Amino acid sequence: MSASTLAAPAPPRRPAGINTPVALGALAILLAGMAAVGQLVSPRQAALYLLGGALGLVLYHAAFGFTSAWRVFIADRRGEGLRAQMVMLAIAVLLFFPVLSAGTLLGQPVQGLVSPVGVSVVVGALLFGMGMQLGGGCASGTLYTAGGGSTRMVLTLAAFVAGSALGAAHLHWWAALPHLPPISLVQSWGMVPALAANLAVFALIAGVTVVLERRRHGRLVRAAAAPRAGLGRFLRGPWPILAGAVALAVLNFATLTLAGRPWGITSAFALWGSKAALALGFDVNSWPYWSSPAQQAALHGSVLSDITSVMDVGIILGAMLAAALAGRFSPTLRIPLRSAVAAVVGGVMLGYGARLAYGCNIGAYFSGIASGSLHGWVWMVAAFLGNVLGTRLRPLFGLEVERLPRQTGC
Repeated sequence: MSASTLAAPAPPRRPAGINTPVALGALAILLAGMAAVGQLVSPRQAALYLLGGALGLVLYHAAFGFTSAWRVFIADRRGEGLRAQMVMLAIAVLLFFPVLSAGTLLGQPVQGLVSPVGVSVVVGALLFGMGMQLGGGCASGTLYTAGGGSTRMVLTLAAFVAGSALGAAHLHWWAALPHLPPISLVQSWGMVPALAANLAVFALIAGVTVVLERRRHGRLVRAAAAPRAGLGRFLRGPWPILAGAVALAVLNFATLTLAGRPWGITSAFALWGSKAALALGFDVNSWPYWSSPAQQAALHGSVLSDITSVMDVGIILGAMLAAALAGRFSPTLRIPLRSAVAAVVGGVMLGYGARLAYGCNIGAYFSGIASGSLHGWVWMVAAFLGNVLGTRLRPLFGLEVERLPRQTGC
């Protein structure tokens, strides 16, 4: 064998093939679930379930993770993920603000997710941000990576649910601490000034990431070339992150259209955890969180009647379908001990923090800002600081602080 033969480069690696059994299984469950929810609840609820499936597929194919986007910016000033979030938010406010100002959409009443601003929000978002980096994902990231086959994120999800129930049990104490009432910038300032102010801040944040990234690297870092093109890339991914940003904004608006309110995730975790606590004998009915008639109905009713629950299940299945189409669904039970501990600790912080802060990266940050809620901006600042702390804690648990976003986005 000649030296030139030894030095020859290896042939390019072919993209993985479709995991057909998993893809067919995920699709079958999605369709069967749609039929069941439509029959047992309503066609609208079935549509929301499928909308969750679409969100899961988009999140996975675009690797749209809030956690890794913030981490690589904190660690190495790479801002592509943050800029994509600003594009997503800009499209969202352009769609949401006129409708929320009118109060109706297609003849149906709609309302945004506008929450109080106070101590609980700051503490909760800070905890959530730290939990993002230790748990390895945000609310949407935990769902879609768990659905995509990450057994570690299943562990994070279980701890997330437990932390959410604990946060629901304690929320009344935190809510009594100093706070401002819910403040809608759309209602307080008017639609046009609120829209202009939000778009200006999005542009400013994107501009800052450009300046800092060029200062660190001399240029904006480009994403690697995709292994597929055309219809194959559309069906099997990976998608450009900006395509994911546009799709998520549009699908959130579709959620507003169907549900009468924007996309949320973690209220379902509080419901699931509280139902589990009730089954274990805890006096959940005495928690003020579940005191209203509507909350009592949710606690003792079917989860199929809960919009957020069916959308969350849809996200998991949509991500499973996407992972199978991409040929990347390959669960493994090997989780290093320190990583498993971080998943549990981070998951509890995520769940507890989300309840205290009236939402997560979706309900508080994405949908909160899209709703014109001042609480969404306070959440973003406090959660970003939590991510800075969490990123510094990752090495203590043997977790990498990478300089490029992972393909899973989390």
